[in-house]
Amino acid sequence: MASNAASRRDEDEVCPVCKSSRYLNPDMRFLINPECYHKMCESCVDRIFSSGPANCPVAGCRKTLRKNRFRKQTFEDIGVEREVDIRRRVMHILNRREEEFDSKRAYDDFLEQREDIIANLVSRIDVAKTEAQLQKYAADNMQSIRANQAIEAEEASSFQARMSLEQEEARLRRQAVRQEYETERREIQAGREDFLTRLASGSSTDAAAIAREGHKVLLKKSSARRSEEERIRQKQAALRLDNKRVSNLSTVEQAGAADTGLVKGLRKIKTPEPEKPYDPFMGYVPEKRDYYSLQSYYPSQYLDPIRNDARMLAGGYDLREYYSRTLLEAFAGLSCFVGEEISQRDAANTSKSTATEGASMAVEGGENTA
Repeated sequence: MASNAASRRDEDEVCPVCKSSRYLNPDMRFLINPECYHKMCESCVDRIFSSGPANCPVAGCRKTLRKNRFRKQTFEDIGVEREVDIRRRVMHILNRREEEFDSKRAYDDFLEQREDIIANLVSRIDVAKTEAQLQKYAADNMQSIRANQAIEAEEASSFQARMSLEQEEARLRRQAVRQEYETERREIQAGREDFLTRLASGSSTDAAAIAREGHKVLLKKSSARRSEEERIRQKQAALRLDNKRVSNLSTVEQAGAADTGLVKGLRKIKTPEPEKPYDPFMGYVPEKRDYYSLQSYYPSQYLDPIRNDARMLAGGYDLREYYSRTLLEAFAGLSCFVGEEISQRDAANTSKSTATEGASMAVEGGENTA
């Protein structure tokens, strides 16, 4: 009933430009352009827009249309077609993910804001202001938008690969079950024939033994089948657990500024520190000291004649080495804690004197006893 009504509606479709009807031309294809969503036949599109952009030929519409934007209508209702296109375009720009927000409430607010924008564009409420906000957001957050689009594409491809793998595994399981069923059926048939043959050729006392033996074989086969099924179930459960763990541990690197203007509640993005240049000395500076800085010149009446004497400098003598050695010896004691050394020395002297007095008292006591 519904199909008949749809076919009648298709036959009644008329191009608003050339007034051709599908009833007279069953091969007619209608195309729409997302700029205005006016439907026209394919021949009119080729005739009007093949030479370049032109205005929409529908009366009252002044939109400039291009031929490469025309496409076949997906939904029967043009309103649904327009809403789907608007929703796809907005979600292509506002594609923030839940892990980018500080809380679940902030993410829910973002989803509500996105639905409000879609509703405004669908209902034609503040279209210019909304479009300006979207364009500004897209220009300011191009890097994060592209990163999320790449993540979505990777997730879609991994989902398709996982679905293909699951379908292949299901096909292999069905094939294995079918083969197992056929093998078991043939074994049962062969066992039944062997059982009947042995009964026909044996005595009445052997019937019970033959029956018990056949029952044991069936029990062994059923037990082996149950253990194999349990092993397959455990393997599938482990595989599902691994997939869940991998999906939970997967991290997403997001780029872009935290304050986007349009979207609120995003986490602060920490910019990694730039790598420092490689230092082969691991921070060691040969002439750097903790307590002094070596200068290239120190005024001295004793050193001035040496500094100007070519005979002293010809053998490779360098005054900077003298400066470095002298300052190092002068400041060498700054790393020593004199107070602690004095206390340790006094404690050592006190213990030594105590031991000496004890030894002398022991000697005097031995002499008096003698």
